[in-house]
Formats: sequence, C-alpha cells, structure tokens
Amino acid sequence: MNTTIIAPSVLAADFANLQRDIEMVNNSQADWFHIDVMDGLFVPNISYGMPVIEAIKKHATKPLDVHLMIEKPERYIETFAKIGADIITVHHEATVHLHRTLKQIKDAGCKAGVVLNLSTPVSVLEDILPDCYMVLLMSINPGFGGQKFEEMTYAKVKKLRKMIDEQGLDTLIEIDGGVNHVTGPKLIEAGADVLVAGSYVFNAENPTETIAHMKTFKR
Repeated sequence: MNTTIIAPSVLAADFANLQRDIEMVNNSQADWFHIDVMDGLFVPNISYGMPVIEAIKKHATKPLDVHLMIEKPERYIETFAKIGADIITVHHEATVHLHRTLKQIKDAGCKAGVVLNLSTPVSVLEDILPDCYMVLLMSINPGFGGQKFEEMTYAKVKKLRKMIDEQGLDTLIEIDGGVNHVTGPKLIEAGADVLVAGSYVFNAENPTETIAHMKTFKR
C-alpha cells in the first residue's frame, strides 16, 4: 500500500457532541471510522451498543470499521452488519470457531478481520490468513483508551508482514493503541497499513490537521 489508512477511534470522541465529531471525520482526510464495541466481559469496560452505532451510520460518509471486543461475537454478526458495519473484526481469543465466524461475517456482506491481543503470537494466523481482509494487532491491552504503546508491537508487525508477503496476500495490517506522531511512522515502516487513533486525534488542538499529518506517514 502506498497510502496509509487512518481510522479515528470514535471511543475518544465527545459523546455530548458526537454529530460534530462525526462531521469532523467526514470532512477530514480520514478513511474509516473505528468503532470499538466492549461488553464488560472480554475486556474490563463497556463502551456503546447498537443504537449509538446506528446513529453514527446515519451521519458517517466513510466506512465503519467495527472492532468487536466481546465474548462469542458470532452471536451478533448479522446485527452489526444490518446496522451499518462495513468491516467487522473479531478477536482470535474470543471465538472458538474462527473460520466459521469469518465466513459468517462475509456472508453478512462485510469484510472480515481478526484481532490479536498483545500476548497472542501472529503464528496462530498462518492457516487462516487467506480468509482475512485485515489483521488488527493490539498495541495495548484492550479495554481502555489513552494507554501507552507497547514496543513489542513493532516486531509483531514485521513478522506478520513477512507471513502475508510469503503467502502472496493483500491482507491489511491494522494497529490499535497508543498511535501518535512517534509510533505511527515506525509502525508504517515496519509494515502496517491502517492506523487507529483515538485520543491522539480527538484531543488534538486541530484534529483535522492531525489526521492530515498522519496521512503523510509512508513506507
């Protein structure tokens, strides 16, 4: 990929002014909306559910990248597809029959991806990579925004990029957690394609300019 995909994380938006922040992303150089769904079981936090995502979809002019941090995500795939998800990623650690779940996502009309926690090696994806539109690597422990980036992520990105290239695939690598002006360029250089940024974007003095700067990160 020549152009970095930027996916601002709505979890860091101002929920009292959500439409305003959605419009900001619409009018920026961002590519996707990153939507973190947490159930309080798989991760120690609860975010938002279907009504909020439906409301975002009404105003969003860019794809919704829905990251399911929930137990047994296969229970809700069709629902998330129906309310507007364009990409759905599920955690390798949260579903027993990953291949079946990825097929379920595709059958629902969405692009399918897998997420790996920090402690899960990329080698577990060797056989399933051809079924993945995207792999999301967590660069923090999932559940809360604003955490410090874990340096081990760079090596994981390089290993995953090598696996993808060796299989001749177009699978995208997405990174979520602690992405900023320091970590972002290094991640792209290591082989990442998609950067999720929450507080770095929404807490910036000028979020639109911050997104534009992130679009300049290139290999």
